[in-house]
Amino acid sequence: MANPTSTDIWAVANTPILWICALGVFAVIFVQTFLYIKAARRAAPHIGMPTRELKESFRAGAVASIGPSLAVVLVAIALLALFGTPAVLVRIGLIGSASTETASASLAAISMGTVLGGPEYTQQVFAVAFMAMSLSGGMWMLSTLVLTPVLKRGGKKLAKANPAVMALIPAAALLGAFSMLAIAELPKSNVHAVTLMISAATMCLCLFLAKLLNARWLKEWALGFAIMVAIAAAYLMHTA
Repeated sequence: MANPTSTDIWAVANTPILWICALGVFAVIFVQTFLYIKAARRAAPHIGMPTRELKESFRAGAVASIGPSLAVVLVAIALLALFGTPAVLVRIGLIGSASTETASASLAAISMGTVLGGPEYTQQVFAVAFMAMSLSGGMWMLSTLVLTPVLKRGGKKLAKANPAVMALIPAAALLGAFSMLAIAELPKSNVHAVTLMISAATMCLCLFLAKLLNARWLKEWALGFAIMVAIAAAYLMHTA
């Protein structure tokens, strides 16, 4: 039962309305997935993409998502004790950054004179922290909705002016984004640096073996293998 001064956050963290919201989010995700697959199958013949390559791309995407999904699961487990299952399911199902949104929730809790999970983490603090986290994630969604059409128009104009540049920009953006994520981990500790090197070495080894053995499936699994090996190595170094 709701009581703003109570520290029993589970009385409000598992309310039916939050479960309905969580199920709604995943329902939207499933519908989007179905529509994207249908659109890809419809567009493939027009660009000369055979059915075999289309199936391979679907499989590669599914396999490549396994590794990053492990990171999402670990974050979700860490947040369960603070926000409960429905709230965590809502957040991991939407665009956003768990670290950014958790920081927003933490600032909201601090502004009310406590910390997340602290002795004064009441239902009222939970509600405010969850609202702050939701608004933070909502801005990601709003920015995507507003900026995507703008960037799309700019991309079309640039493609007409110089197609070669437009071909390079997406690759450069991906390299820059992932390089910054990797470099940001290096100064944190020796374990972080070694884990990064192990992950990179595993990826290079998988790609080398895939080319040497002509094993296309290994290219699809390379990202998942790299992440799983890195997680195992980090765990062993932390417990050693």
